[in-house]
Amino acid sequence: MSASLKGRLLIASPALADPNFDHTIVLMVEHGDEGALGLVLNRPSDTPVGELLPAWGLDAAEPGVVFLGGPVSPDSAIGLAFAGNGAPAESPEGWIPLLGGLGTVDLTRDPADVRPPVRALRVFAGYAGWAGGQLESELDAGGWFVVDAELDDALTREPDQLWRSVLRRQRGSLSWLANFPLDPATN
Repeated sequence: MSASLKGRLLIASPALADPNFDHTIVLMVEHGDEGALGLVLNRPSDTPVGELLPAWGLDAAEPGVVFLGGPVSPDSAIGLAFAGNGAPAESPEGWIPLLGGLGTVDLTRDPADVRPPVRALRVFAGYAGWAGGQLESELDAGGWFVVDAELDDALTREPDQLWRSVLRRQRGSLSWLANFPLDPATN
């Protein structure tokens, strides 16, 4: 396996044939020899977080809805949150750092029991998962572009614009794909 992609973004290539990932941005939460797990950052649902997880509703970042994190285990929930003041916590409880002040949060805990305290939360139903070597095969086939994440990507207020905005900030020809039509048939 090459270097871990944990904390980085996958941008779905227009050539990616899987409709589950059409024009998606995936934040990689885990990546190793055993496989990989990521969260689709730009697929909001219509379900308010407070409807499914009342204790966490007030912490939900705008838009305060559950996001469709991927096709695997759609009945499970994963929380991604900004916690504390952005500095690493000395002894976190219920929060696992991922990138700076961003990490996963244990949604089974009461929000008041999480350390450092959660400042903003996004809840994902399901996740994107790959068996060992599967993601690497998709990368080799040109299905994904790997880029650095910015902290604001994870809890963006404009998820519908995320695919284009992440592409626009890239250097060189990769930025040109931001102009790729969402439906090539309408081009």
